[in-house]
Amino acid sequence: MVKILLTGKFVRAVDEKRRIAIPKSIRDTLKSSNNSVLYIAPGTDVSLAIYTEEAFTRMADRLAAAPPTARDVRAFSRLFYAQASRVELDRMGRIRVPSELAESAELGKEAVMLGVGDHLELWNSERWATYEREQQAKYDEIAERALGGEGGISQ
Repeated sequence: MVKILLTGKFVRAVDEKRRIAIPKSIRDTLKSSNNSVLYIAPGTDVSLAIYTEEAFTRMADRLAAAPPTARDVRAFSRLFYAQASRVELDRMGRIRVPSELAESAELGKEAVMLGVGDHLELWNSERWATYEREQQAKYDEIAERALGGEGGISQ
């Protein structure tokens, strides 16, 4: 398995059938690593997460390794898997977002797709603009906590 790194921000149209084109650069990355199957699931902060089969399997492995008696693990697993959906790119490089997931993320006619390391996120464009503006103002603080201090990743 080749671990891929997904990056970038892309404004995407959402058509009447809830189809969204995966950007060519992302499609090329997926194709080069033989990732034609994707999974779309509820994300955090009212977004959707789009995983390659490899990344989805890693998520499943992490959940399987967690204690099954932990209430949050059971609840998250039920909600996550019940709503997750296997999707494939059509010949135009689009995926169809299931209606239940599109509604939960409040997707309109335009969405923002983000590369977030091992997965993509799909956001309502207005919600993303607000989130980005609020978080960007605190970028240095967030980076310090995430990468160096207060329980972040050590270098």
